[in-house]
Amino acid sequence: MYLGRGVRRSLAAFAALVLVFLYMPLFIVIIQSFNASESAAWPPKRLTTKWWTGVLDQGGWRASLAQSLKVALLATLIALVLGTLTAFAVHRFSFFGRSTVNFLVVLPIALPGIVTGIALRSAFRELDVSLGLLTLVIAHATFCIVVVFNNVIARMRRLTPSIEQASADLGANPFQTFRYVTFPMIRTALLAGALLAFALSFDEIVVTTFTNQGRDTLPQWILDNVFRGKNVTTVNVVAAGVVLLSAVPVWAVQRLTDGGNSSGR
Repeated sequence: MYLGRGVRRSLAAFAALVLVFLYMPLFIVIIQSFNASESAAWPPKRLTTKWWTGVLDQGGWRASLAQSLKVALLATLIALVLGTLTAFAVHRFSFFGRSTVNFLVVLPIALPGIVTGIALRSAFRELDVSLGLLTLVIAHATFCIVVVFNNVIARMRRLTPSIEQASADLGANPFQTFRYVTFPMIRTALLAGALLAFALSFDEIVVTTFTNQGRDTLPQWILDNVFRGKNVTTVNVVAAGVVLLSAVPVWAVQRLTDGGNSSGR
């Protein structure tokens, strides 16, 4: 479809405004991490790298980082297993309530985080389960499963069933068919789902607040220090590091999904 020069320029300007709106706050966080002022005044009068070089001397955020990594890894592993199995069940088999199962699996990602957090906290209290690492992993897994499920089932819907049928006709058992035929065709979807689930769990704060007691995660540490006005320079550096590191899994997922599309799998 041909678009006039004026329309193209308007669309380009609108796209640029959207990008500025999305990324300006992140850009400000990164700039503030180099602000020489301890009060985080804006705009910064002078830039420095001393906060970055001295951040390792601040020990509070490292324990919180380790907690976030532990929770995200465990939640992602659970989501990979349960999300993949559920996707296979919903896609491959016809059973009563299949549409309901599909809806219930996807529902947690659509619910407001505060509703999910309150519901999970109430459930843990009724079951007399102490809040801590276990409850935090379970809570994060509830919405991480959705990410893996959506990625895997979307890939499986694009697969040609005749390939697996041909494998069975050639004498391969179900395990061999999965290992040598099905898994190679869905592995990029699995990896993409795992990366997105990890990023989602690592950055989560609302559900975490309701289901965690004890050692804070990194988002909780950042939130606590921001509201109390403590370690402002360290918070800026850690927040900037989180922004930069969070872009890595998103970039990797985009590369994987683009690769999957280009290969036709």
